[in-house]
Amino acid sequence: MNGTNLFKIALRALSNNKMRAFLTMLGIIIGVASVITMLAIGQGSKKSIQAQIAEMGSNMIMIHPGADMRGGVRQDPSAMQTLKLEDFYNIRDEGKYISAVSPSVNSSGQLIYGANNAPSTIYGVSQDYLTIRQLSVEDGEMFTDQDIQTSAKVCIVGKTVVDNLFPNGGDPIGKVIRFNSIPFRIIGVLKSKGYNSMGMDQDDVILAPYTTIMKRILAVTYLQGINCSAITEDMTDQAIEDITSILRRNHKLKEDATDDFTIRSQQELSSMMNSTTDLMTILLACIAGISLVVGGIGIMNIMYVSVTERTREIGLRMSVGARSIDILSQFLIEAILISVTGGIIGVIIGVGASFIVKYVAHWPIFIQSWSVMLSFVVCTVTGIFFGWYPAKKAAALDPIEAIRYE
Repeated sequence: MNGTNLFKIALRALSNNKMRAFLTMLGIIIGVASVITMLAIGQGSKKSIQAQIAEMGSNMIMIHPGADMRGGVRQDPSAMQTLKLEDFYNIRDEGKYISAVSPSVNSSGQLIYGANNAPSTIYGVSQDYLTIRQLSVEDGEMFTDQDIQTSAKVCIVGKTVVDNLFPNGGDPIGKVIRFNSIPFRIIGVLKSKGYNSMGMDQDDVILAPYTTIMKRILAVTYLQGINCSAITEDMTDQAIEDITSILRRNHKLKEDATDDFTIRSQQELSSMMNSTTDLMTILLACIAGISLVVGGIGIMNIMYVSVTERTREIGLRMSVGARSIDILSQFLIEAILISVTGGIIGVIIGVGASFIVKYVAHWPIFIQSWSVMLSFVVCTVTGIFFGWYPAKKAAALDPIEAIRYE
């Protein structure tokens, strides 16, 4: 019996029990659709995080004071005063793999303009901070070296600050606002960047000369951090080694002494976030994949029922010359047809569900071709695996006993 005849017989058997065949497919359909949707959501989240990190500067390096042991007690890194302006100057002047560097000090407080006020954070930085964080001034201008040298009370603000302090849409350029009790003149407005992947509003920010924040607000001579940008992303590790060497020399650390500073790069953050999202994606896919196993068990169950119902038919076929391999192939083709058809429908529903999630829930999605192919291959293998044993049972029936079966 050739393959075409076997295919027609299998197709006819399924068409005679359309509802049962569809219900059998349902497990496969749900499994494939779930796997594709979950992978799309997981990969979409990963792409979104990568894009957010790229917007922050994929070659950014962050330097913070390190924790120290005093009297057997580990100190809070934020309370340490190990970073000085000299460190900033040396990194700026001697760093071979650094394209931009900015000191960083900040303070949280209340912004006030007229009857309007809002809590926010003011950051003391240099002009390079815009390059490092990939920010740009949309209106007005950035403060100058002269403003830094004179500790001028000028600032540039984000869109959220403008909306909070100037709700009527007034032009903020040239206006004097107060941070707590200290006046600052707005000289520029940053281009909006929206929320990042952590849910933080990147527009709720005020930038001012670092000397102004150090002298007029915090009254300190040390830095809370230094932000750098490597020449290229590939040079990040070399830049970190260079910075480490400069800081250890400045801080007069012995060879066996631990660093009194901490260096983190966006590459490190990106790697950590990617590992987390990959783990979550695999977990979601495994949970969804359980549906495929359940669907496969459903195929086995229905094929068992089908073999039992058609025992007499099998006996008749074998008595007129059908071989065991023909019977095996017939039932295996039925199982494969169920799984492949269910897989195709599942792919369509999965892709559709992914876009529904995107436009209704506004979650980022990314459908990769390999996820669709993987789901389809798995459902086909599932059909063959779970359909094999019932088909083998049918092929092993004794023709005489099968004909007598009632």
